[in-house]
Amino acid sequence: MTELLNRTDRDVLRAADLLRAGALVAFGTETVYGVGADALNAQAVAAIFAAKGRPHFNPLICHYESEEAAFAHVEAPEMARRLADTFWPGPLTMVLPRRVTCPVALLAGAGLETLAVRVPAHPVAMRLCRAFGRPIAAPSANRSGGVSPTSVAHVLAGLEGRIAAVIESGPCRVGVESTVVDLSGPEPFLLRPGGVNLEALEAAIGPVRRGITPGRAEASRTLRSPGLLVSHYAPALPLRMAAKDVRADEGLLAFGPPLPGAGAVFQLSESGNLNEAAARLFEGLHWLDAAAGLAGIAAMPVPETGLGLAINDRLARAAAPRG
Repeated sequence: MTELLNRTDRDVLRAADLLRAGALVAFGTETVYGVGADALNAQAVAAIFAAKGRPHFNPLICHYESEEAAFAHVEAPEMARRLADTFWPGPLTMVLPRRVTCPVALLAGAGLETLAVRVPAHPVAMRLCRAFGRPIAAPSANRSGGVSPTSVAHVLAGLEGRIAAVIESGPCRVGVESTVVDLSGPEPFLLRPGGVNLEALEAAIGPVRRGITPGRAEASRTLRSPGLLVSHYAPALPLRMAAKDVRADEGLLAFGPPLPGAGAVFQLSESGNLNEAAARLFEGLHWLDAAAGLAGIAAMPVPETGLGLAINDRLARAAAPRG
């Protein structure tokens, strides 16, 4: 059985003790719920891959209590420090070269010379990182390829009995995963759009190129970032994007005034607010996937600006052919 913990200091300390013992603990962040392990313990990191059914070539993000703690394990150029000063704590992950002295298990970075690091902003995640005192390797707390979790119920639906505990952490303010930018080369590459939008990144550091496509990354089996698998964030029901109409046997993921005729409707944002839509995206996919009598999900168009880039990225992967 998975132990349910609360946000009390006592329970956060209990979670830190479980991590020290090599166990897996799920906790909320400002993006989604993650399932964490001691990043320095290779056996504990391997348990994440086993619990999720995650391919071992898919690297994990390591969560740190501070910028100083993260940059003690990776080489941080001036551009990385500028981003950290602007966006940390927050939903930004940087892929940087590992230091020679980096003690993080190689499996956490899929054996690469780089490591994905971030400092989370959610109060529970911050308290757990401080209480544990070591980096926590933590991908989303769901079975690999499934819809990311934004509540304890979502976590338990996929990982009950596979992890030691989950901390009831309240809402995930952002609701989509962190932005991932690769700074290990001569110029910054956006590997995954997320909670920090591209416009904000470029305002801080100048032009950012789009990185390797998910198809090429997956085929190479040398992913530099989490979240680059082609089929990912996927409900059991088939999903189609940019829907201009909807059938009676489809659930509608609405953005703005809903299309008529759907078998069920989940409203991301009736006012067209991208922040609200991002925060509700995974909840909507979970809800429609569980609704009775549906044969598929139709998602209304979402603009490709701001957080819309991240929303459309997640919808495109959810709609991709299943391998």
